[in-house]
Amino acid sequence: MRSFATPKVVVSKCLEFDHVRYNGELIPDKVVQRLKPHVTFMPVCPEMEIGLGVPRDIIRIVRQGDEERLVQPSTEKDLTEDMNAFSKGFLEALSDVDGFLLKNRSPTCGTQDVKVYDKLEKSPVVGKTKGLFAQNVYEYFPGLAIEEEGRLKNYRIREHFFTKLFTLAEFRERKQEPSMKTLVEFHSKNKYLFMAYNQKTLKAMGRVTANADKKPVEEVFTEYEEHLQWMFRQLPSRKSNVNVCQHIMGYFKNDLTKGEKDYFMEELNKFYDEKIPLSAVLSILKSWVIRFQNDYLMQQTYFEPYPEDLIEISDSGKGRAYA
Repeated sequence: MRSFATPKVVVSKCLEFDHVRYNGELIPDKVVQRLKPHVTFMPVCPEMEIGLGVPRDIIRIVRQGDEERLVQPSTEKDLTEDMNAFSKGFLEALSDVDGFLLKNRSPTCGTQDVKVYDKLEKSPVVGKTKGLFAQNVYEYFPGLAIEEEGRLKNYRIREHFFTKLFTLAEFRERKQEPSMKTLVEFHSKNKYLFMAYNQKTLKAMGRVTANADKKPVEEVFTEYEEHLQWMFRQLPSRKSNVNVCQHIMGYFKNDLTKGEKDYFMEELNKFYDEKIPLSAVLSILKSWVIRFQNDYLMQQTYFEPYPEDLIEISDSGKGRAYA
């Protein structure tokens, strides 16, 4: 069993941490519960931070001309400047953070599908946007692992979030004492995971790691990190995962019987046709890695990109995962 870095995650305080919702509720969340033993959470409630109490009258985003303003209809207060000022100060003070787990549909924290109204009260929804705090998060940290709790009910989106979060956390830890040796080790053990995400970016990261121009190590790490964050912008496709599994099977092509190869390809086709999960195929590959004692493959994060006890196959069915 591999060891994992401890990600640092900013989380909406109403998710499991405090009764700070507008109506005084605390929202139970299974993902937060399961992550607690593995991550360092930094809870925050932007609305409380700008002086809104609990309970409080609702706030909403209202379109005024070409602008979207954060307002409180009951008091007609415009809270836009206060929220932006808090968000910028909070985010600028953050260091060594790996991700954000925010409350969906919140006018401050929602990462998408936040309602935009035409007027303060009794008006139709005229659009969707990000919450004001979330907008600032994306401006300051566009490459980090950022999700809202509602979307994490989708298994594939949740899997991608965990994978990105724990990979970025390990890179952050390695970056604290940078050396070309530790970068080569990181790149090597993530080869097949990165191949599943984007082969073109993997090759670019390989060139950075080779450092043919003998750049300073800090500069190399910065350039590598840019590629790393860019690579994780989209979920891997089924086709790319099939390609990676075929690459790994190639290590054993001279050791397997025809029956074993045929069975594996049948299971791989079932995965491609969305009849079985990727884990079923990886279990076969992992058994061969152990059987033939392939040390290089044994260390590949592709088989376990995040702690095993975070795996939960329940799925809301919402959201888009594989291309």
